[in-house]
Amino acid sequence: MRAVVLSGPGDLTALQIKDRIVPEPRPGQVLIAVKAFGVNRSELHTRLGLAEGVTFPRVPGIEATGVVAACPGGEFTAGQQVVTMMGGMGRTFDGGYAEYTCVPATQVIPFTSDLDWPTLGAVPEMLQTAYGALTDALDVQPGQSLLIRGGTSSVGMTAAVLAKARGLTVLATTRVEAKAERLRTLGVDHVLIDDGRDGGVARRVHEVLGGGVDTALELVGTPTLPDTLRAARRHGVVCVAGMLSNEWTVPDFSPIDYLPRGVRLTAYGGEAGDLPAPVLQQFLDDVAAGRAVVPLGQVLPLERIRDAHSIMEGDRATGKIVVLPRTLRWRPRS
Repeated sequence: MRAVVLSGPGDLTALQIKDRIVPEPRPGQVLIAVKAFGVNRSELHTRLGLAEGVTFPRVPGIEATGVVAACPGGEFTAGQQVVTMMGGMGRTFDGGYAEYTCVPATQVIPFTSDLDWPTLGAVPEMLQTAYGALTDALDVQPGQSLLIRGGTSSVGMTAAVLAKARGLTVLATTRVEAKAERLRTLGVDHVLIDDGRDGGVARRVHEVLGGGVDTALELVGTPTLPDTLRAARRHGVVCVAGMLSNEWTVPDFSPIDYLPRGVRLTAYGGEAGDLPAPVLQQFLDDVAAGRAVVPLGQVLPLERIRDAHSIMEGDRATGKIVVLPRTLRWRPRS
């Protein structure tokens, strides 16, 4: 099989396509023939040497979508459509940047869909993160307001779709004016241009809503977190679920000085088990019926994995970047 292999941290040239032996699954494992995989900031962190627990050489990739090729334990049947994600994929064991990936059966989720593989490949990790952050960490309720900091990221756009379906008023930020219309097409009520000024987004939020937002999803990371906290109302909740900035920690954190009075801070980092199969299936059914959309960006062949990382690293993506390990006949849906 062909796979993308990292021998160690590095620039784009560290992403090497190599021939590898197809893994042989043991009982309790599932061999998946990968039809599509999404490209995530997590894999950029791995490539740059910023991720913890990574050993090399390593096939990166924290998610994959495809069909069961073999399952010795009988948990799934050959040919069954499945997604997989997290649980050490692409870090402690080889991940989804390959024609086949072998993962624990416990982190495989089945589904049935006639959607095309690029669309299906965009869904797993961004749906898991958006769904978990909204329902578990923030416990959003109909009628509330939500600020999405990093709104044009794939998770941000998915969160907007889910939040609108739940009856929330959604505000979302983008640093690029040209991307604002994409957010509006997803149903975002108020698009805020983040000009990088300290306190700028919080001021705009209070201008729009007065007392601030009920909930906020921070996807940029620690550089913008103080401003996002100030955008929340008294007793509002802010969830950190992304690090688009590549900055993970708050230096010299002093809670009393850092946190506005009465604002609650939480975080979300989920696993495959945090995305129930019925939730995945319902979302895919909603997409097929036109009730929901997948923010799909560029679709590239495996040979262009470096281009995929370049687009992601340069913040030039217009949706989830998806790579096809094999040559598939595919055209964008009109």
